[in-house]
Amino acid sequence: MKKNKPINILDMIKEHVYNNKKEYMLVTLLFIIGIFLGVFFVNNIQETQKEEITQYFNTFIENVKNTENLNWMELLKSSLNQNVILAIILWFFGTTVIGIPVVFGLVLYRGFCLGYTICVCINIMGLSQGIPFVLILLLLQNIIFIPAILALAVSGFKLYKSIIKDRKKENIKIEIVRHTIFSFIMLLILVIASLVEVFLSTNILKGVIKYF
Repeated sequence: MKKNKPINILDMIKEHVYNNKKEYMLVTLLFIIGIFLGVFFVNNIQETQKEEITQYFNTFIENVKNTENLNWMELLKSSLNQNVILAIILWFFGTTVIGIPVVFGLVLYRGFCLGYTICVCINIMGLSQGIPFVLILLLLQNIIFIPAILALAVSGFKLYKSIIKDRKKENIKIEIVRHTIFSFIMLLILVIASLVEVFLSTNILKGVIKYF
């Protein structure tokens, strides 16, 4: 009697990415374009806007340094709200044929935000301090966050392609259910990203901020 092989999550992820490699290449390219647009935007803004951004950034640093007890629950609530809303929007627009441009636009926008933040930090703090600061502030949660939103976008795009190819209502329903289940799993991963951001990245930043 054959024993059932244990489910290897890593193999499942590899298979999923391999089976949808073209879609992942597309959304990853959009995300990278968004990063470059964010960097380009910061490098080409007017001097008065740069001064405003610098003032805002320095105020943020001082607030983190001077705040003894952070309100962790408020930080978590804010992060969860952002990630949950993002997941719901990606899921919803991924279920509609006309919503795919919105999905792609959100991927581009998130890349823009990341590029913008990285460029601002490095421009204000310099390479020697800016890169370590960015790594502490953004790396841990984004290792989880970025793959999750890319996967959500791919799932929506895959559903879009299925609807275009096959107009049968029953098949469309099955694909929507699959997309919904997959989106829920990605939502849970985004919740983990929020927990990492608030309780790990913020704690590390709080501990080392005095050196910046």
